[in-house]
Amino acid sequence: MSLRLDVPAPVRALARQLETAGFETWTVGGAVRDAIRGRPGEHQDWDLTTRATPPQMRQVFRRTVPLGPEHGTLGVFGSDGAMYEVTTFRRDVATDGRRATVAFARTVEEDLARRDFTVNAMAWHPARQKLLDPHGGRRDLAARVLRAVGDPAERFREDYLRVLRGLRFAGAFDMTIDSDTWDGLVAAVPGLERLSRERIRDELVRVLEARRPSRALALYQHSEALAVVMPEVSRTLEAPALALVDAIRGRGPLLRLAALLLLVLEPPVAPDAATRILRRLRFSRADAERVAVAVAAGLKPSPDLFLDPVERRRWTAEAQPAGVRDAARLWTAALRVESAPEARARTLRLLSEVRDDLRRGVPFTLRGLAVNGGDLMERGWRPGPRIGATLRRLLEAVWEDPSRNERAALLALAGEPEP
Repeated sequence: MSLRLDVPAPVRALARQLETAGFETWTVGGAVRDAIRGRPGEHQDWDLTTRATPPQMRQVFRRTVPLGPEHGTLGVFGSDGAMYEVTTFRRDVATDGRRATVAFARTVEEDLARRDFTVNAMAWHPARQKLLDPHGGRRDLAARVLRAVGDPAERFREDYLRVLRGLRFAGAFDMTIDSDTWDGLVAAVPGLERLSRERIRDELVRVLEARRPSRALALYQHSEALAVVMPEVSRTLEAPALALVDAIRGRGPLLRLAALLLLVLEPPVAPDAATRILRRLRFSRADAERVAVAVAAGLKPSPDLFLDPVERRRWTAEAQPAGVRDAARLWTAALRVESAPEARARTLRLLSEVRDDLRRGVPFTLRGLAVNGGDLMERGWRPGPRIGATLRRLLEAVWEDPSRNERAALLALAGEPEP
């Protein structure tokens, strides 16, 4: 079957510059794979591989960026102003499961032979309109089969991150993992312990950004990779948790992680446990705190929030705008999974009341009050903790009745200073 890939003009121009200078050049990577899948927009990063070494590339291109010249990779700029990665043909010399020692190769075939899966081991020549597919990647894409290049056990031993990449690809592309590849992958799972937590975190985030993370997460559990990545989750991960993760709209990885943790952690310790898990995986402190706030919000509102406007406003103040938005997305996602019309109506009404409070400018911090500590001191109050306690009492009074947020009313509620 004939094939024609729509390679962006700036990429074709870069390849032509190298070819004109006498260096064979191909496009490779996810962009080639996704273009063959018929999803060219899903992977925007077009990478090039060439026979030119970094010093030779610098002679061809006026401006380059060193992205890893010792590994043969430079960044070059296309006519669109975007930077594209160009890497010299490479072959592995030695590997230790975490990184490879590479040497420059003479042929693109050698370069493709070192790649992880057949669907990623294809190259496209823009000028010749030719696909180079020595390992049957196009056939495997059509059959939706994920297959390692060469010996699966050897491929995974070279870099244990390929275990997680394979699970992610199979989940994202709805592929069946070839039996020999699966056996090699499962055998390599203990090697995940040798990877840095940052590399594991980045792979997990990519899984959670997919259209349906549940597919890859189920493979994580079935292969027992999840027991290494997040042992707290692997013991209790079941179908409802996977459905909830998929139901979170917008592909937000942090909120989907919060949903996953909510269904598997014990409620009293869930926020603290969530923080520990995220910090162990080297998420930032801000990300860990955001997930902890979302986990604390739970999968449905506390009954008090429906009954008491003061409790509703206290919760809004503690959660802050970002936490309120996250809770709203979690609660509505849970309702979509459970299909409970009455509970859905009550929750949507609650969220409407919260939005109305925000729109009306109900104060949620002391700064929003119509009076401050200076106003009280003008009336004879002495500086000290009593002023702070009084302002917090006034805030509670405004939460009970927002119309009280006027200077005269609040000063009257504050009372007289101590003699």
